Amino acid sequence: MKIAPIIRAIENSNRSGNRPIAYRLVHTGQHYDEKLSQVFFKELEIPEPHVNLGVGSGTQADQTARIMVAFEKDLVANPCDLVVVVGDVNSTMACTIVAKKLNTKVAHVEGGIRSWDMTMPEEINRMVTDSLADYFFTTSAIANENLKKTGVRNEQIFFVGNTMIDSLVTNLNKTRKPKLWDVNRLEPKNYFVLTLHRPSNVDNPQVFSDVIKAISKSAAGSKVVFPVHPRTQRNTKNIRDIDNIILSDPLSYLEFIYLVQHCVGVITDSGGIQEETTWLGIPCITLRKSTERPETVTVGTNEVIGDDYRLLEQLVSKIQSGQWKKGSIPPLWDGKTAVRIVTELLRLP
Repeated sequence: MKIAPIIRAIENSNRSGNRPIAYRLVHTGQHYDEKLSQVFFKELEIPEPHVNLGVGSGTQADQTARIMVAFEKDLVANPCDLVVVVGDVNSTMACTIVAKKLNTKVAHVEGGIRSWDMTMPEEINRMVTDSLADYFFTTSAIANENLKKTGVRNEQIFFVGNTMIDSLVTNLNKTRKPKLWDVNRLEPKNYFVLTLHRPSNVDNPQVFSDVIKAISKSAAGSKVVFPVHPRTQRNTKNIRDIDNIILSDPLSYLEFIYLVQHCVGVITDSGGIQEETTWLGIPCITLRKSTERPETVTVGTNEVIGDDYRLLEQLVSKIQSGQWKKGSIPPLWDGKTAVRIVTELLRLP
């Protein structure tokens, strides 16, 4: 979702007669489930990667190490002027370390965002990546300030907006009703969407069960559609009999956005969904104690509540009664971020 707009902008720039940018798309294979990988390439019209390193799953250290070993071989065989990494996954950090060890410059798309929660693997990935990167394409003024406080110079920072929103804007007219819509007789603005995948919410079966029961109770009278992340599937056996929770396999991007477009509200622990709901004007409740995207709270439609289930019930009631705050769209979240990134890439020395 973050790469697709950049690839499209590079190819459009090359066709327009600008100085050509040659690129090599490396898929580490960190996300390998068909519904979380191949389908995104197809729906977002991303060209086939030049290589799939096929690292698969594993512990944080094991997966990171295998990405580093595989990417080092690929980068040595295919040297470049700049490695562009996106987001905050293990691949982001691992490829940054490899590139810098090989004296290759790095640009970080989504640089500078911080949750300040060191229990999140993603926060460690962000901090390590930003401590090594040479250039930063940022989503907000807050991210800019976070970088400056660590000594990053103004000329290294490019405030360009949010590529996640580029993908959203490009694909809004292509969204597709999932099969579960008719099967479960869903109606617009009469159901919630739920996503959970963070270890703190899903790895402990008792904690996971408590979260689901609290959500079910809070949303009494409304259906809750829960596309289940593969790593969470094993813990769903104890919650299959909760009447208003509709479990489904992972949905494609176009199906999932259709659900979000038409729901009354979202309950999540995801980062990206906080951004998408803010742009769409959909109420969002985030079951985390912090967010690396504070603009979705201060400007957008998001509220962060941690594990305060009493507050969850109150906020769900506000959504159901139509009393949610009216948010707005953060600056430069306009669907043109990738074009600005490519413009800046062409200016780099």
